Amino acid sequence: MKELTIEAKIDNLSKVQEFVEEQLAAYECPMKALIQLNVAVEELFVNIASYAYNPETGPATIMVETQEDPLSVCITFVDNGVPYDPLAKEDPDITLTAEERKIGGLGIFMVKQSMDDVTYRYENGKNILSIRKNLN
Repeated sequence: MKELTIEAKIDNLSKVQEFVEEQLAAYECPMKALIQLNVAVEELFVNIASYAYNPETGPATIMVETQEDPLSVCITFVDNGVPYDPLAKEDPDITLTAEERKIGGLGIFMVKQSMDDVTYRYENGKNILSIRKNLN
């Protein structure tokens, strides 16, 4: 498992994405999975940077772990900001038009739809959100 601890600010998004892509380079990650992972990493890191410590800033740790059977990647985001479980929020009604739909929740909905598994727990004062994507 490789990990990166970085200040949770939007300016650091490209460093986080580069770190994740470096870990996936050895696995010939299919382009579709890579795009889905990039979108998920962006959504989750930007949410931490925007809300976890607001108005302050603090650290975020991103851990990347690959598993062999089936070939998959697990990316875990850890912060010690305000406790928040994004999975507890009801999914948006995507049958409504953008004008009719409530603001918020669409990004995490897209993450949940594009990943094979998404989990959240709050433990020892830390938000721990993990996403898993099969690469086969």
